[in-house]
Amino acid sequence: MKLFNKLPVALLMSSMALGTAVYAQEDQYLQPVVKAAGEINESAKGSQEKINKIADQIDSKLQKFKALNKEIDGLQVYNGQLSKQIANQVQEMADLNKSIDEVSVIERQITPLMMRMIDGLEQFVALDVPFLQKERTDRIADLKIMMDRADVAVSEKFRRVMEAYQVEMDYGRTLEAYSGLHTIDGQERDVEFLRVGRTALIYQTRDASLQGIWNKQTRQWEALPSSYRTQVTKGLRMAKKQMAPDLLMLPVALTD
Repeated sequence: MKLFNKLPVALLMSSMALGTAVYAQEDQYLQPVVKAAGEINESAKGSQEKINKIADQIDSKLQKFKALNKEIDGLQVYNGQLSKQIANQVQEMADLNKSIDEVSVIERQITPLMMRMIDGLEQFVALDVPFLQKERTDRIADLKIMMDRADVAVSEKFRRVMEAYQVEMDYGRTLEAYSGLHTIDGQERDVEFLRVGRTALIYQTRDASLQGIWNKQTRQWEALPSSYRTQVTKGLRMAKKQMAPDLLMLPVALTD
């Protein structure tokens, strides 16, 4: 009976010893496999990191490529616009050079014309009603001096000449009163002149005792009767804007 009780224990011990031997043998074969698997995993991990890094680099370069393409498109549009502007500027330069050549021709032609205009204005003032003679003759003298100056542009010279003509034109449609000296019966008197356009030029002494008118036909001064005193005084006040415009009864010389 005791013999049978010990037998299972012996069998169990034998089985355990056999299992341990088999496990040890399996472990001997599996250990290199596990180690190799670990190395493969580490290698795969490293490879994946390299792949991720390369993918990031590719993505970064792709973004830079897209940005460069967009910049190139913008530069092409900009260059196209600049090309149009340059072409327009070249055309403007050509037109400007042509205009400069034309201006040079006009300048050579306009200077003699201005000289003739000044001479004509001088003759006109000499033959016109003798009002504001010093002012008008000084204006013409200034124009002649200006024409000899090299520091004054031709355009400015022409403007000044035309301005002088405009002033003379304005005299023909304005009413003016101004003071001056006038010789009456060999004596120089302080008088007031009344200019009615270019129709009449009349003087009156300060005390309104004497008045006279310029005769265009004889080109001489003639005395006016005292009956015109009131009308001359009235005209002087109107010219000075001391009273409202009104009808004037003044002598007018008829010309052929």
